[in-house]
Amino acid sequence: MPDYQHHWKDGTPVHLPLGKIVCIGRNYAEHARELNNPVPDEPLLFIKPATSAVHITRPLDFPRDQGAVHFETELAVLIGRPLTRASASEAKSAILGYGLALDLTLRDLQGKLKEKGQPWERAKGFDGACPLSPFVAADKFPDAPIHFTMDIDGNRQQTGDTGDMLNPIIPLIAHISSQFTLLPGDVVLTGTPKGVGPLVSGQTLSLELEDLLFVETKVV
Repeated sequence: MPDYQHHWKDGTPVHLPLGKIVCIGRNYAEHARELNNPVPDEPLLFIKPATSAVHITRPLDFPRDQGAVHFETELAVLIGRPLTRASASEAKSAILGYGLALDLTLRDLQGKLKEKGQPWERAKGFDGACPLSPFVAADKFPDAPIHFTMDIDGNRQQTGDTGDMLNPIIPLIAHISSQFTLLPGDVVLTGTPKGVGPLVSGQTLSLELEDLLFVETKVV
C-alpha cells in the first residue's frame, strides 16, 4: 500500500482512502505549444496509480536511469462524493478541497512512447510521480479563477490561472464522470501551464495556491 494519506492544510487527516489520480493532458494551450504538441479538441485523460502519490514536502526522488524528469505544476481537486455521469451542479458539489501537485514525467520515455503510439503510464505512473500537497476546503475559494505559482530557487517558473484552462474544472469533472466513476478520495489533476522543465538535484521548489497554501520541497 502507498505510504500516503490525504491531509488538510492544518495537518489533520482527510478520512478518505487514496483512490485513483485522474489527469488531463494539454489543458493549457501555451503548454501544448511549448512542447510542440497539438491542442486537443477534447479532454486528453490518463491515470496515475495510487502508488505514485507521495507527500510533496518530502524530498523529491525519482528514476535516474531513464532520461530527464520534468516537473508539471497542477491544481489538484479532491473528490468527496461518488460521481457517475454527473451534471455540472453535481460535479461542483462533489469537490471537497483544492491543493497542488507535481505531475512528474519521464520526458524522454514519454517521447518514445508517443512515437510508438503507446500509452504514457510508464512515463507518468512510477513510484513518487505524483507529489501532492495538503488540501484546502473548497468553500474557502470564491467562484472566480484560481491562481497558483511555482518558483525554483526563488525564480518564478510557472503561473497558473484556471481561467486559461481549455477545459474548466467543473465541466472537466463532469466529463470524467461520464467516462468512469469518480469515488471519494480520488484526485483530479487539472493540467499544467507553460514553463515545465527538468528537475536538477539541489533545487528548491516553492508552490503557492492563492494566499491559502504554501509548500516547499527539495530535489535530492
